[in-house]
Amino acid sequence: MIKTVNREDVGKIQMVDLQTQYQNIKEQVDNNIQEVINTGAFINGPFVKRFASELAIYNNVHHVVPCANGTDALQLAMMALGLKPGDEVLVPVHTYVATAEVIALLQLEPVFVDVDPELFTIDVTQLEDKVTPKTKAIVPVHLYGQCADMESIMKFAKKHDIYVIEDTAQAIGADYTFSDGTEVKAGTIGHIGCTSFFPSKNLGCFGDGGAMLINDDELAKKAQMIASHGQSVKYHHDVVGCNSRLDTIQAGVLLAKLPHLDTYNANRAYVAKIYNRAFAEVPQIKTPKRADYSTHVFHQYTLIVDGVDRDALKDKLQEKGVPSMIYYPVPLHFQKAYVKEEFGEGSFPVTESLSKSVLSLPIHTEMKEEQQQYIIQSVLSSIEELS
Repeated sequence: MIKTVNREDVGKIQMVDLQTQYQNIKEQVDNNIQEVINTGAFINGPFVKRFASELAIYNNVHHVVPCANGTDALQLAMMALGLKPGDEVLVPVHTYVATAEVIALLQLEPVFVDVDPELFTIDVTQLEDKVTPKTKAIVPVHLYGQCADMESIMKFAKKHDIYVIEDTAQAIGADYTFSDGTEVKAGTIGHIGCTSFFPSKNLGCFGDGGAMLINDDELAKKAQMIASHGQSVKYHHDVVGCNSRLDTIQAGVLLAKLPHLDTYNANRAYVAKIYNRAFAEVPQIKTPKRADYSTHVFHQYTLIVDGVDRDALKDKLQEKGVPSMIYYPVPLHFQKAYVKEEFGEGSFPVTESLSKSVLSLPIHTEMKEEQQQYIIQSVLSSIEELS
Protein backbone atom coordinates (compact mmCIF):
# COMPACT_ATOMS: atom_id res chain seq x y z
CA MET A 1 0.00 0.00 0.00
CA ILE A 2 1.36 3.43 -0.96
CA LYS A 3 1.08 5.94 1.84
CA THR A 4 0.72 9.65 1.11
CA VAL A 5 3.88 11.66 1.67
CA ASN A 6 4.08 15.43 1.57
CA ARG A 7 6.75 16.99 -0.63
CA GLU A 8 8.10 19.18 2.17
CA ASP A 9 8.73 16.08 4.31
CA VAL A 10 11.18 14.36 1.94
CA GLY A 11 13.78 17.03 1.30
CA LYS A 12 15.64 17.26 -1.99
CA ILE A 13 15.41 14.07 -4.04
CA GLN A 14 18.45 13.18 -6.12
CA MET A 15 19.08 10.58 -8.80
CA VAL A 16 22.12 9.50 -6.74
CA ASP A 17 22.85 10.58 -3.17
CA LEU A 18 26.64 10.47 -3.01
CA GLN A 19 26.90 12.80 -0.03
CA THR A 20 24.93 10.52 2.33
CA GLN A 21 26.88 7.51 1.08
CA TYR A 22 30.10 9.33 1.91
CA GLN A 23 28.92 10.29 5.40
CA ASN A 24 28.36 6.62 6.23
CA ILE A 25 31.99 5.70 5.44
CA LYS A 26 33.53 9.11 6.06
CA GLU A 27 36.19 8.00 8.55
CA GLN A 28 37.73 5.36 6.30
CA VAL A 29 37.59 7.56 3.19
CA ASP A 30 39.13 10.52 5.00
CA ASN A 31 41.86 8.38 6.55
CA ASN A 32 42.82 6.94 3.16
CA ILE A 33 42.92 10.34 1.49
CA GLN A 34 44.96 11.78 4.34
CA GLU A 35 47.42 8.90 4.12
CA VAL A 36 48.01 9.65 0.44
CA ILE A 37 48.58 13.32 1.25
CA ASN A 38 50.94 12.44 4.11
CA THR A 39 53.04 10.10 1.98
CA GLY A 40 52.94 12.21 -1.17
CA ALA A 41 52.49 9.05 -3.28
CA PHE A 42 49.93 10.64 -5.56
CA ILE A 43 50.81 8.61 -8.67
CA ASN A 44 51.00 4.79 -8.61
CA GLY A 45 51.04 4.77 -4.83
CA PRO A 46 50.50 1.65 -2.69
CA PHE A 47 46.71 2.09 -2.67
CA VAL A 48 46.58 1.59 -6.45
CA LYS A 49 48.20 -1.84 -6.30
CA ARG A 50 46.21 -2.78 -3.22
CA PHE A 51 42.93 -1.81 -4.82
CA ALA A 52 43.77 -3.71 -8.01
CA SER A 53 44.56 -6.78 -5.92
CA GLU A 54 41.39 -6.57 -3.82
CA LEU A 55 39.16 -5.94 -6.84
CA ALA A 56 40.73 -8.95 -8.56
CA ILE A 57 39.95 -11.09 -5.51
CA TYR A 58 36.38 -9.77 -5.39
CA ASN A 59 35.82 -10.64 -9.06
CA ASN A 60 37.84 -13.88 -8.95
CA VAL A 61 39.87 -12.67 -11.91
CA HIS A 62 43.64 -13.02 -12.34
CA HIS A 63 44.43 -9.39 -13.08
CA VAL A 64 42.95 -5.94 -12.64
CA VAL A 65 44.69 -3.21 -14.63
CA PRO A 66 43.61 0.22 -13.33
CA CYS A 67 43.40 3.19 -15.69
CA ALA A 68 42.14 6.75 -15.84
CA ASN A 69 38.48 6.12 -16.76
CA GLY A 70 36.08 3.65 -18.31
CA THR A 71 36.47 5.06 -21.80
CA ASP A 72 40.22 4.57 -21.60
CA ALA A 73 39.62 1.01 -20.42
CA LEU A 74 37.75 0.25 -23.63
CA GLN A 75 40.40 1.91 -25.79
CA LEU A 76 43.27 0.16 -24.02
CA ALA A 77 41.48 -3.18 -24.36
CA MET A 78 41.19 -2.78 -28.12
CA MET A 79 44.82 -1.70 -28.39
CA ALA A 80 45.98 -4.63 -26.26
CA LEU A 81 44.05 -7.06 -28.47
CA GLY A 82 45.83 -5.71 -31.51
CA LEU A 83 42.79 -4.46 -33.43
CA LYS A 84 43.80 -2.61 -36.59
CA PRO A 85 42.23 0.24 -38.61
CA GLY A 86 39.40 -1.11 -40.73
CA ASP A 87 38.58 -3.99 -38.38
CA GLU A 88 34.88 -4.22 -37.58
CA VAL A 89 33.57 -4.29 -34.02
CA LEU A 90 29.99 -5.27 -33.19
CA VAL A 91 28.41 -2.97 -30.64
CA PRO A 92 24.84 -2.35 -29.41
CA VAL A 93 23.33 0.83 -30.80
CA HIS A 94 21.48 1.50 -27.51
CA THR A 95 24.39 2.48 -25.26
CA TYR A 96 26.42 5.45 -24.11
CA VAL A 97 28.55 6.99 -26.85
CA ALA A 98 31.86 5.97 -25.23
CA THR A 99 31.35 2.36 -26.31
CA ALA A 100 31.35 3.33 -29.98
CA GLU A 101 33.57 6.38 -29.60
CA VAL A 102 36.76 4.46 -28.87
CA ILE A 103 36.10 2.15 -31.82
CA ALA A 104 35.94 5.11 -34.20
CA LEU A 105 38.84 6.86 -32.49
CA LEU A 106 41.11 3.89 -33.25
CA GLN A 107 39.90 3.95 -36.88
CA LEU A 108 38.02 0.72 -36.40
CA GLU A 109 34.55 0.34 -37.82
CA PRO A 110 31.63 0.23 -35.36
CA VAL A 111 28.92 -2.12 -36.59
CA PHE A 112 25.68 -1.35 -34.79
CA VAL A 113 23.35 -4.10 -33.57
CA ASP A 114 19.87 -3.53 -32.19
CA VAL A 115 18.98 -4.58 -28.66
CA ASP A 116 16.48 -6.84 -26.95
CA PRO A 117 13.28 -4.82 -26.40
CA GLU A 118 12.87 -5.96 -22.79
CA LEU A 119 16.39 -6.60 -21.51
CA PHE A 120 17.99 -3.62 -23.34
CA THR A 121 21.20 -5.58 -24.05
CA ILE A 122 22.56 -6.59 -27.46
CA ASP A 123 20.17 -8.84 -29.41
CA VAL A 124 22.14 -12.05 -29.91
CA THR A 125 19.70 -13.27 -32.57
CA GLN A 126 20.99 -10.55 -34.93
CA LEU A 127 24.71 -11.25 -34.60
CA GLU A 128 25.05 -13.77 -37.43
CA ASP A 129 23.58 -11.27 -39.89
CA LYS A 130 26.16 -8.66 -38.88
CA VAL A 131 29.37 -10.68 -38.99
CA THR A 132 31.74 -10.33 -41.97
CA PRO A 133 35.35 -11.41 -42.64
CA LYS A 134 36.38 -8.03 -41.18
CA THR A 135 34.66 -8.66 -37.84
CA LYS A 136 37.33 -8.92 -35.15
CA ALA A 137 35.52 -8.15 -31.88
CA ILE A 138 32.21 -7.66 -30.12
CA VAL A 139 31.48 -5.33 -27.21
CA PRO A 140 28.46 -6.52 -25.23
CA VAL A 141 27.26 -3.78 -22.86
CA HIS A 142 25.79 -4.89 -19.54
CA LEU A 143 23.29 -2.06 -19.62
CA TYR A 144 21.54 -0.60 -16.56
CA GLY A 145 22.95 -3.31 -14.27
CA GLN A 146 22.46 -6.78 -15.69
CA CYS A 147 24.56 -8.88 -18.04
CA ALA A 148 24.04 -9.46 -21.72
CA ASP A 149 23.50 -13.06 -22.84
CA MET A 150 27.17 -13.93 -22.48
CA GLU A 151 26.83 -17.68 -23.00
CA SER A 152 25.40 -17.11 -26.48
CA ILE A 153 27.90 -14.34 -27.17
CA MET A 154 30.89 -16.49 -26.21
CA LYS A 155 29.67 -19.34 -28.45
CA PHE A 156 29.25 -16.86 -31.32
CA ALA A 157 32.70 -15.38 -30.70
CA LYS A 158 34.36 -18.79 -30.58
CA LYS A 159 32.64 -19.84 -33.82
CA HIS A 160 33.92 -16.75 -35.65
CA ASP A 161 37.24 -16.44 -33.80
CA ILE A 162 36.63 -12.90 -32.55
CA TYR A 163 37.44 -11.10 -29.31
CA VAL A 164 34.90 -10.26 -26.61
CA ILE A 165 35.30 -7.00 -24.69
CA GLU A 166 32.70 -6.66 -21.93
CA ASP A 167 31.54 -3.14 -21.09
CA THR A 168 30.59 -3.71 -17.48
CA ALA A 169 30.65 -0.08 -16.32
CA GLN A 170 27.01 -0.31 -15.21
CA ALA A 171 27.05 -3.86 -13.83
CA ILE A 172 30.05 -4.27 -11.55
CA GLY A 173 29.23 -6.90 -8.95
CA ALA A 174 26.53 -8.60 -11.01
CA ASP A 175 26.65 -12.40 -11.20
CA TYR A 176 26.25 -14.37 -14.42
CA THR A 177 25.13 -18.02 -14.35
CA PHE A 178 25.89 -20.35 -17.26
CA SER A 179 23.51 -23.16 -18.22
CA ASP A 180 25.77 -25.68 -16.45
CA GLY A 181 25.42 -23.76 -13.18
CA THR A 182 28.84 -22.07 -13.29
CA GLU A 183 28.61 -18.61 -11.74
CA VAL A 184 31.03 -15.78 -12.51
CA LYS A 185 31.18 -12.03 -12.09
CA ALA A 186 30.24 -9.58 -14.83
CA GLY A 187 33.31 -8.49 -16.76
CA THR A 188 35.27 -11.71 -16.25
CA ILE A 189 33.78 -13.80 -19.06
CA GLY A 190 35.20 -12.28 -22.24
CA HIS A 191 38.82 -11.63 -23.15
CA ILE A 192 38.78 -8.29 -21.32
CA GLY A 193 36.18 -6.66 -19.07
CA CYS A 194 36.10 -2.87 -18.85
CA THR A 195 34.60 -0.83 -16.04
CA SER A 196 34.30 2.76 -14.87
CA PHE A 197 34.53 4.29 -11.42
CA PHE A 198 32.71 7.50 -12.34
CA PRO A 199 31.24 8.88 -9.08
CA SER A 200 27.64 7.82 -9.81
CA LYS A 201 28.57 4.21 -10.63
CA ASN A 202 27.74 1.44 -8.15
CA LEU A 203 31.43 1.49 -7.20
CA GLY A 204 32.44 5.09 -7.77
CA CYS A 205 35.35 7.27 -6.76
CA PHE A 206 35.52 11.06 -6.28
CA GLY A 207 36.57 11.80 -9.84
CA ASP A 208 37.43 9.70 -12.86
CA GLY A 209 38.75 6.15 -12.76
CA GLY A 210 38.51 2.86 -14.59
CA ALA A 211 39.93 -0.63 -14.86
CA MET A 212 40.29 -3.70 -17.04
CA LEU A 213 39.55 -7.21 -15.76
CA ILE A 214 41.77 -9.80 -17.46
CA ASN A 215 42.47 -13.50 -16.90
CA ASP A 216 45.22 -13.96 -19.50
CA ASP A 217 48.66 -13.16 -18.04
CA GLU A 218 50.28 -11.95 -21.26
CA LEU A 219 47.29 -9.87 -22.26
CA ALA A 220 47.23 -8.20 -18.84
CA LYS A 221 50.94 -7.44 -19.12
CA LYS A 222 50.43 -5.88 -22.54
CA ALA A 223 47.43 -3.81 -21.37
CA GLN A 224 49.43 -2.53 -18.41
CA MET A 225 52.35 -1.65 -20.68
CA ILE A 226 50.15 0.25 -23.15
CA ALA A 227 48.54 2.20 -20.30
CA SER A 228 52.02 3.28 -19.18
CA HIS A 229 53.38 4.87 -22.37
CA GLY A 230 54.12 1.44 -23.86
CA GLN A 231 56.86 0.73 -21.35
CA SER A 232 57.48 -2.35 -19.24
CA VAL A 233 60.74 -0.89 -17.91
CA LYS A 234 61.02 2.85 -17.33
CA TYR A 235 62.27 4.74 -20.40
CA HIS A 236 62.13 1.59 -22.54
CA HIS A 237 59.07 1.84 -24.80
CA ASP A 238 58.29 -1.44 -26.56
CA VAL A 239 54.97 -0.44 -28.14
CA VAL A 240 53.07 2.76 -28.82
CA GLY A 241 51.07 3.43 -25.68
CA CYS A 242 49.34 6.22 -23.82
CA ASN A 243 49.17 7.65 -20.32
CA SER A 244 46.18 6.31 -18.42
CA ARG A 245 46.38 5.67 -14.70
CA LEU A 246 44.18 5.62 -11.63
CA ASP A 247 45.21 8.34 -9.17
CA THR A 248 46.23 7.09 -5.73
CA ILE A 249 43.64 9.25 -3.96
CA GLN A 250 40.88 7.72 -6.09
CA ALA A 251 42.21 4.24 -5.31
CA GLY A 252 42.00 5.11 -1.63
CA VAL A 253 38.36 6.11 -2.00
CA LEU A 254 37.59 2.91 -3.89
CA LEU A 255 39.33 0.80 -1.25
CA ALA A 256 37.00 2.30 1.34
CA LYS A 257 33.94 1.56 -0.79
CA LEU A 258 34.75 -1.90 -2.17
CA PRO A 259 33.87 -3.82 1.05
CA HIS A 260 30.40 -2.23 0.84
CA LEU A 261 29.74 -2.99 -2.84
CA ASP A 262 27.56 -6.04 -2.25
CA THR A 263 25.51 -4.09 0.30
CA TYR A 264 25.20 -1.17 -2.10
CA ASN A 265 23.96 -3.50 -4.83
CA ALA A 266 21.54 -5.23 -2.44
CA ASN A 267 20.15 -1.84 -1.39
CA ARG A 268 19.58 -0.90 -5.00
CA ALA A 269 17.85 -4.23 -5.64
CA TYR A 270 15.56 -3.59 -2.67
CA VAL A 271 14.60 -0.16 -4.00
CA ALA A 272 13.88 -1.77 -7.38
CA LYS A 273 11.69 -4.39 -5.69
CA ILE A 274 9.56 -1.66 -4.08
CA TYR A 275 9.23 0.14 -7.41
CA ASN A 276 8.28 -3.11 -9.17
CA ARG A 277 5.59 -3.86 -6.63
CA ALA A 278 4.15 -0.35 -6.86
CA PHE A 279 4.02 -0.28 -10.67
CA ALA A 280 3.09 -3.90 -11.32
CA GLU A 281 -0.55 -3.16 -12.21
CA VAL A 282 0.00 0.17 -13.99
CA PRO A 283 -0.74 -0.40 -17.70
CA GLN A 284 1.26 2.65 -18.82
CA ILE A 285 4.46 1.32 -17.26
CA LYS A 286 6.61 -1.71 -18.03
CA THR A 287 9.04 -2.45 -15.21
CA PRO A 288 12.55 -3.79 -15.91
CA LYS A 289 12.65 -7.42 -16.99
CA ARG A 290 15.07 -9.66 -15.14
CA ALA A 291 17.17 -12.12 -17.13
CA ASP A 292 17.26 -15.61 -15.63
CA TYR A 293 21.01 -15.86 -16.26
CA SER A 294 22.06 -12.65 -14.49
CA THR A 295 21.51 -10.82 -11.26
CA HIS A 296 20.63 -7.15 -11.61
CA VAL A 297 22.57 -4.52 -9.66
CA PHE A 298 20.31 -1.68 -10.87
CA HIS A 299 22.78 1.00 -11.79
CA GLN A 300 19.65 2.50 -13.30
CA TYR A 301 16.00 1.69 -12.68
CA THR A 302 14.63 2.11 -16.18
CA LEU A 303 10.95 1.93 -17.10
CA ILE A 304 9.30 1.74 -20.49
CA VAL A 305 6.49 4.28 -20.64
CA ASP A 306 3.60 3.39 -22.94
CA GLY A 307 0.21 5.05 -23.24
CA VAL A 308 1.27 8.47 -21.94
CA ASP A 309 3.79 10.94 -23.30
CA ARG A 310 7.16 10.08 -21.80
CA ASP A 311 8.55 13.61 -22.02
CA ALA A 312 5.38 15.08 -20.51
CA LEU A 313 5.66 12.58 -17.65
CA LYS A 314 9.27 13.63 -17.07
CA ASP A 315 8.21 17.28 -16.95
CA LYS A 316 5.38 16.51 -14.52
CA LEU A 317 7.76 14.69 -12.21
CA GLN A 318 10.19 17.60 -12.31
CA GLU A 319 7.37 19.95 -11.29
CA LYS A 320 6.79 17.73 -8.26
CA GLY A 321 10.48 17.75 -7.34
CA VAL A 322 11.27 14.29 -8.68
CA PRO A 323 14.27 14.06 -11.03
CA SER A 324 14.40 11.47 -13.78
CA MET A 325 16.72 10.72 -16.69
CA ILE A 326 16.46 9.47 -20.25
CA TYR A 327 19.20 6.98 -21.21
CA TYR A 328 19.60 7.58 -24.19
CA PRO A 329 17.42 10.13 -26.02
CA VAL A 330 19.32 10.14 -29.33
CA PRO A 331 20.34 6.72 -30.71
CA LEU A 332 23.96 6.38 -31.84
CA HIS A 333 23.02 5.97 -35.49
CA PHE A 334 21.31 9.38 -35.39
CA GLN A 335 24.28 11.14 -33.77
CA LYS A 336 26.10 13.41 -36.23
CA ALA A 337 29.41 11.72 -35.51
CA TYR A 338 28.06 8.30 -36.56
CA VAL A 339 25.46 9.08 -39.23
CA LYS A 340 25.68 6.92 -42.34
CA GLU A 341 23.62 7.02 -45.49
CA GLU A 342 22.16 3.58 -44.82
CA PHE A 343 21.02 4.53 -41.30
CA GLY A 344 17.57 5.91 -41.96
CA GLU A 345 14.49 5.91 -39.79
CA GLY A 346 13.65 2.34 -38.86
CA SER A 347 17.19 0.99 -39.23
CA PHE A 348 17.19 -0.06 -35.56
CA PRO A 349 13.52 -0.08 -34.58
CA VAL A 350 13.90 -1.30 -30.99
CA THR A 351 16.50 1.31 -30.09
CA GLU A 352 14.51 4.03 -31.82
CA SER A 353 11.44 3.02 -29.83
CA LEU A 354 13.36 2.89 -26.55
CA SER A 355 14.80 6.36 -27.12
CA LYS A 356 11.22 7.64 -27.07
CA SER A 357 9.91 5.53 -24.18
CA VAL A 358 12.56 4.80 -21.53
CA LEU A 359 12.64 6.75 -18.29
CA SER A 360 14.95 6.14 -15.33
CA LEU A 361 13.85 6.96 -11.79
CA PRO A 362 16.08 7.83 -8.81
CA ILE A 363 17.80 4.79 -7.33
CA HIS A 364 20.76 4.72 -4.98
CA THR A 365 22.18 3.06 -1.91
CA GLU A 366 20.82 5.52 0.65
CA MET A 367 17.23 5.84 -0.57
CA LYS A 368 14.86 6.69 2.31
CA GLU A 369 11.46 5.01 2.45
CA GLU A 370 9.59 8.33 2.52
CA GLN A 371 11.48 9.59 -0.52
CA GLN A 372 10.69 6.49 -2.52
CA GLN A 373 7.04 6.59 -1.51
CA TYR A 374 6.88 10.21 -2.66
CA ILE A 375 8.50 9.29 -5.99
CA ILE A 376 6.00 6.47 -6.49
CA GLN A 377 2.97 8.60 -5.68
CA SER A 378 4.30 11.33 -7.96
CA VAL A 379 4.66 8.88 -10.86
CA LEU A 380 1.15 7.49 -10.31
CA SER A 381 -0.50 10.90 -9.92
CA SER A 382 1.35 12.28 -12.96
CA ILE A 383 0.24 9.37 -15.13
CA GLU A 384 -3.33 9.90 -13.97
CA GLU A 385 -3.12 13.59 -14.83
CA LEU A 386 -1.77 12.83 -18.30
CA SER A 387 -4.17 9.98 -19.15
